Amino acid sequence: MKLTSKQKGIMFLILSALCFASMNLSAKLAGSLPSMQKAFFRNLIAAVVSFAVLINSKEKFHLNKKNLPFFFMRAIFGTMGIVGNFYAIEHMLLADASILAKLAPFFAILFSFLFLKEKIKLYQILAVITAFSASLLIIKPAFADTGHVIAALIGACGGMMAGAAYTCVRCLSLKGEKGPLIVFFFSFFSILMLLPVFIIFYQPMSLFQIIMLLIAGLLGTGGQFCVTAAYAHAPAGSISVYDYTQIVFSAVFGFAFLGELPDRWSLLGFAIIFAVALFMFLHHEDKTKANVDLN
Repeated sequence: MKLTSKQKGIMFLILSALCFASMNLSAKLAGSLPSMQKAFFRNLIAAVVSFAVLINSKEKFHLNKKNLPFFFMRAIFGTMGIVGNFYAIEHMLLADASILAKLAPFFAILFSFLFLKEKIKLYQILAVITAFSASLLIIKPAFADTGHVIAALIGACGGMMAGAAYTCVRCLSLKGEKGPLIVFFFSFFSILMLLPVFIIFYQPMSLFQIIMLLIAGLLGTGGQFCVTAAYAHAPAGSISVYDYTQIVFSAVFGFAFLGELPDRWSLLGFAIIFAVALFMFLHHEDKTKANVDLN
């Protein structure tokens, strides 16, 4: 059976979700290490792989100097997002940390409105407010211990930084920059930013920890390229909801390998955020079908 372009996009996006969930599990299994040390290893692997892809590509890549500010912002925001995500993963349940990272698309809506001057609809505003409100069920500021709240807030800020990074990627794509170049610049500049902190706060690692971080780097890189492939086959709006399968994978991995089980408040937060994402997906599908019918 021959797959349609959309089915291929869905397949790649689910595969990317599996890669990122596995990456987070590997980073957590690496144990108590500075988040920036974990992020350094993750992006070091991504830089090597993306550079290999670039030099072996038949396409000619040229970086437009006018786009450098967006490249730098994408690298800075993306690095902060990864560090925040890894910190949350170490101090929270795997599924809880993962859902906070998935606030990024909602932040991207806001940043696209503020900086790219893209129109924002009423239903999008309501979706963003609902998703942010649901995240409080996971952060639990009223009754969770201070360590959990701090980790959750850092995780949510990581999601916000990732949303800003996605906005920069969208801007660069609109300006004609190629995906592999964006990935390489982000990864390379990120390790340069993290290198001083990595050296100063470096903690010795066992062979097992090194292996886990190398695996996390490979999985994270695979996830990035799968996302690129997914959106090359289908528009983001028509397949993006499948990215939330990462939460399912994270919950299963957390239970199977770490004995973690989210509480009822987190589960309610998961359900609301997923429902909002599903609503936006279905709204996009209805709008697309309406446009097709009109044409």
